[in-house]
Amino acid sequence: MGAIDLPKSPNVFHPEKPSAVGSRNSLAQEYRDQQNEVNQLLEEETNKVIHHIISKLPKDVLERLDIMGGVKEKLYNYFNQNYQNMFNRYMVTTEDEMVKKVRNFVDKEETKILARYTPKEIAELLDAVGGADKFNTGEIEKSMVNMYGHLQGHIQRGVNDLENLTNSLLRQKTDTGAFIRGENAYSIVKCAFKDNIVKPKTVSDVKLSVNILDSELISPIFHYQVTVEYLIKDLLSKHIIDSIDKEIEKIKDQRIDQGLEELSDSEIIFTKMGRIEHYTDDDIENPKSRRYSIIAKNLMERISDLRAEIDPESFDQLNIRENIKKIIDIENIRNRGFNTAINSITSILDTSKMGYQYIENLKNARELLIREYEDTDVANLPDERYQVRMRYYDNAQLNEERKAYDVQMKSFEAEVQHLWDVLEVIYQGNKPAFRVTDFDDLAAKRKNQIRKQIKAKTGDPLYEDIAKVWDEISFVKPAETEVERMNRTYIYEKDKIRQKIIIMRNKMKGMYDYQYPVERRVMEDRLAFMERGYNQFDYMINPYHIQPGLLLDVDITSIKRKKATLDAMANVLNEFLHGVSKGFQDAAFASFSRRRSTVRDDINQSFADTVAGDDSEKPAAGQAYLDMLNSGEASTPAIAAPKQRGRGGRKGGTAVGVKPRRGRRSGGGSLKEL
Repeated sequence: MGAIDLPKSPNVFHPEKPSAVGSRNSLAQEYRDQQNEVNQLLEEETNKVIHHIISKLPKDVLERLDIMGGVKEKLYNYFNQNYQNMFNRYMVTTEDEMVKKVRNFVDKEETKILARYTPKEIAELLDAVGGADKFNTGEIEKSMVNMYGHLQGHIQRGVNDLENLTNSLLRQKTDTGAFIRGENAYSIVKCAFKDNIVKPKTVSDVKLSVNILDSELISPIFHYQVTVEYLIKDLLSKHIIDSIDKEIEKIKDQRIDQGLEELSDSEIIFTKMGRIEHYTDDDIENPKSRRYSIIAKNLMERISDLRAEIDPESFDQLNIRENIKKIIDIENIRNRGFNTAINSITSILDTSKMGYQYIENLKNARELLIREYEDTDVANLPDERYQVRMRYYDNAQLNEERKAYDVQMKSFEAEVQHLWDVLEVIYQGNKPAFRVTDFDDLAAKRKNQIRKQIKAKTGDPLYEDIAKVWDEISFVKPAETEVERMNRTYIYEKDKIRQKIIIMRNKMKGMYDYQYPVERRVMEDRLAFMERGYNQFDYMINPYHIQPGLLLDVDITSIKRKKATLDAMANVLNEFLHGVSKGFQDAAFASFSRRRSTVRDDINQSFADTVAGDDSEKPAAGQAYLDMLNSGEASTPAIAAPKQRGRGGRKGGTAVGVKPRRGRRSGGGSLKEL
């Protein structure tokens, strides 16, 4: 066989030679008989057409046609020429071109290796460092993970859209449940739907506030002004808690291996408290104290009151405090949490097609403000818009916010009461002297008759002599306890102000009817101003309801029949909470690291010859059972049921007596009947 019989170059053209361009025979097909396959296909297609012609044409027409002769032969030749010449040759050429390219590539690589002299030691060294199967594929794997992650994110976002739209259709309205799903519902501080002031029939305004506590944040957030000493102590505290948790897990495993009861929730808490003294103590002055076992006392003293910035005049790169601060800054502990939250919310808004024209990142204040449009004038803004305000609060900031809230609440009460007094004076002054205008006039007119005809007989005091405790505006407020003083809701005060505003508006309508003197116009303007301010104040979040952590405050304006911003913001909020918050965790449910029922030796009940409560020495369970079977005693001893573990590992079982089954003879009491 010559070299021409095995052409390797794609330049060879021949209709019959295998692996040649234009050939109908391919080396890639190996053992397949291509001609038989083509003949079978052509025969089948020809018969289909013939059967179709026979079934469609009338009999007299068929007799004139040479069906089994000329027509079939023409069809067969037509299929053969077109199918084999075009499709088959195209497939063969494609297969052979691929085989030739792969083979040429392998030959080229082999030639490169053979044409270069490589010492044996270097080849072995390179193979040991990283051979063909030892290359690091980390970057490729990261790329694949990112691709699949983005794909999963898009799919999840689409599913969330479908879920929200389905829920809104089922509800036939938009409510709080359209925003945050069940697993994150606990984080809602306030959600309020109200009609837009300018377009109340077509546009709605939504206020949503979400509070993520410090303990629920995946990455903890610290204020920019927090000291380096505080950061280091926080790290040490976490290290101590983690070490104690590891010890508790070891204790749990040891008790399980010994067949003892699991620790209950309260026992675990007390055990953790007892272990704290093994790692730290309150002896601050002693340099050998346990609290300085990881970081020495002199180091902690050097970084005392050291904050995020050092005065340039006293800055020295070789000082101990500067180097400790540099280590903390390199780890980015101070800014990590808040920057993570900002990156999360902005990237989610971008991928959710909710762009924004205004963003203000107050890094040192730990506050982020995002508005969809830069303009703040409501008259110039569209009906679909949103604003997001994210801020981190610590306990000191919340205390100041609560003080300001108290002052503002007292101010509204004073201003509304002042307007109430002015209106009351004008109302009393405009009443006719000898006419009955309201119930008070009628009661004053009939006061003497009531005293003589009714109260004189019964001996009861007059109405005017009884202390009036109900102001007829709101019900009597119960006395405050420590809970109300520490967590003021102001629900009672707000309802009272709201009722006063309604009463004053109705009283002015009754006083003046269709007349509009100066007094009415002035009081109505003042009342409208107070009502706008009060509604804005009531729309705010009560700082008494916020706990230290991250507060996400969202204001949305959306068209009622469209709700585009509402639906899109629901996905943003859920995705943000999933990426930033660990969520609510119930320690009682999370404490089961290993179920006792799968490792207990006494899970199968055993028979014993002593009743429950007998302290005598008990024989082996198996031997006692055999002795009972052999003796055939008439009396049925009690079965000592093993102590059953209830929820959380608590003891919950007592010894009970054996009862005969239904349908069995109870006489004789032989254990064989069991």
